[in-house]
Amino acid sequence: MAVNRIDLLGVPVDILSKTDFESVISELVNKEGPQQIVFLSVWGLLKARGRNTFAECVRNADLVLPISKSIVKGAQFLGLATPVRWNPFSTVIDIMTILENRHKSIYLLGGHKKTLMAAERNVHRTFPSLQVVGRYVGYYPKAEDARVMEAIRKSSPALVLMSEGVRDKDCWFYERKSSFKTSLFCFYDDAVGIFSERRSHVSTATFERGHEIWGELFRNPLKIFLLFSYIRYKILLIWYRLF
Repeated sequence: MAVNRIDLLGVPVDILSKTDFESVISELVNKEGPQQIVFLSVWGLLKARGRNTFAECVRNADLVLPISKSIVKGAQFLGLATPVRWNPFSTVIDIMTILENRHKSIYLLGGHKKTLMAAERNVHRTFPSLQVVGRYVGYYPKAEDARVMEAIRKSSPALVLMSEGVRDKDCWFYERKSSFKTSLFCFYDDAVGIFSERRSHVSTATFERGHEIWGELFRNPLKIFLLFSYIRYKILLIWYRLF
């Protein structure tokens, strides 16, 4: 694949150009075995430096796409190759467009029942040639895991788009990877909410300025404490550059 993987503070980050994106996604979809795309924020990067399941998930992901402006600037600060920053919403839309052009299928996992059904209707309307082969709500009891996995295996979708309510988020797939033989798995928390028109996506202008955090703070003021993690990130960058 036309992907260059760098190491930023001990965490893998992939460099992928916009022009190579379609060919890389097609390769992942057609590749033998289940694949995973991880959208990596600066907070996720800090978490992935530890010894935990998420760290293993990121290290073993087939594609790790940075979504934080701070990751791009951090790579530049350390003199590494500069990664391209990806907007999760537009990236998911591009993936679905690529799959639609190839008459592939998708499975929606996450959200509450009404929200998920609305999201499915809108996906049908927006991507008429992209077949929705199944859906399952999030927030389900852990005892239903086997049922969910069986539904995905039987439908064999090209893409499993996971969203809000999926336990363990990106790690849901990683911890169950051996149970699947095919499909590309991707977790995007806002997917079902946006597709159901219950939630608005971050505008391109806001994302390019790196101001999407303000919307997150409005939705959850407790995220103000992420400031301490951001300071830690800056200190780590200085430490790595000096030593």
